[in-house]
Amino acid sequence: MLEDNFGRQFNYLRLSITDVCNFSCSYCLPDGYQCDTPRNFLTLDEITHLVSAFADVGTKKVRITGGEPCLRKDVVDIVAACKSIAGIDEVAITTNGFNLMEKIDELVAAGLDSLNVSIDSLNPAMFKLITGHDKLKNILAGIERAIELGVKSIKINAVLAKSFSTNHLGEFLTWIADKPITVRFIELMETGDGAQFFTQNHISGQAIKAQLLEAGWLQLVRGKQAGPAQEFTHPDYIGRIGLIMPYSPDFCRTCNRLRVSALGKLHLCLFSESGIDLRETINLNSQVATIAAIRHALDDKTVSHELAKRLTGGTKHLAMIGG
Repeated sequence: MLEDNFGRQFNYLRLSITDVCNFSCSYCLPDGYQCDTPRNFLTLDEITHLVSAFADVGTKKVRITGGEPCLRKDVVDIVAACKSIAGIDEVAITTNGFNLMEKIDELVAAGLDSLNVSIDSLNPAMFKLITGHDKLKNILAGIERAIELGVKSIKINAVLAKSFSTNHLGEFLTWIADKPITVRFIELMETGDGAQFFTQNHISGQAIKAQLLEAGWLQLVRGKQAGPAQEFTHPDYIGRIGLIMPYSPDFCRTCNRLRVSALGKLHLCLFSESGIDLRETINLNSQVATIAAIRHALDDKTVSHELAKRLTGGTKHLAMIGG
C-alpha cells in the first residue's frame, strides 16, 4: 500500500486523460479552452501500464477525469482497460455530461461503476449562463438513463458561488426527493487564473451543513475509498446531500488520493507546485520502475494544501489536472 510520511494510505487514483474542455464555466475556463499546453496525452497503452502499477501497490479505485474526458474518442476503451486490471474494484468518471446520453450505455457496458456529473444549477437559463451551453435538458436525460441502467453511484457536483447559488439547496432537494442521486456542494477553490472570481464569489459550505442538520439530516460515516465529502441522509429523501469544504482545517487529514495529469505527471496534491513526470518510467515498460518513482515522489507529499493562505501552487485552472 502506498503511504506517506504522515501515515496516510492511498488507494484512489484520479487520472486525467485530457485537459481539453468544451465548456466555458465562469469559475474555471471563462474564456474557454486556450490550448496552451502540449496535447500528447497518455495513450491507452500508457494508461494501462500506469493503472496496473498503481493497482500493484493497493489502488482500488480509479476516477477518469479531464478537462472533459468524453472528448476522447477512446474513453470507453480506457474505462474497459481500467476495469480489467486485477485489483481495481471501482472505475468512475467525472464529466460535464455534454454527450452523456449518447455514451452512457457504452460506458456501463465497459464496466463503469460510478458517475459524477457537474451541474451547477437546475435552472436552464442559469446553467447556460455559467457554462456557455444550453445542454441541461440533454444532461438530465443522460442521468435518467444512467439510473435506468443501474449505475450504482451517481453524484452531481455543484460549485457554491455567490453569483449563482441562490436557492441552490432548495432546487436540488426537490430534485433528489425521489432519485438515488447524491448532490455534492463544493466550495469554490481559488486557482491561479481565478483569484478575482474567488474573491468575489467564495462562500462556505458550513451554512448548508447547519441547515441540513437543523432539518433532520444525518451525517454518514465515510467509506475507505470515499472522497473528502461529508455526506448526509434523510428518511424523507431517496437522494443524499454531500459537502466538500476544502477550507476546513482538517480537510487533508484523511487524504487518500493521488492525481496523474493527462501528460503523465504525478501530482501529490491538486494544488502542488508542479507534477513529477512518470512518462519515462511508463515507457520503460517496467512496473518496478514506475512503482519506485511513485513511492519516491510520496516522500515529498506535504501534510496539507495552503489554500487558506491563498497559495494555489501551479494550478492555473481546475481543468489542468481534473479537479
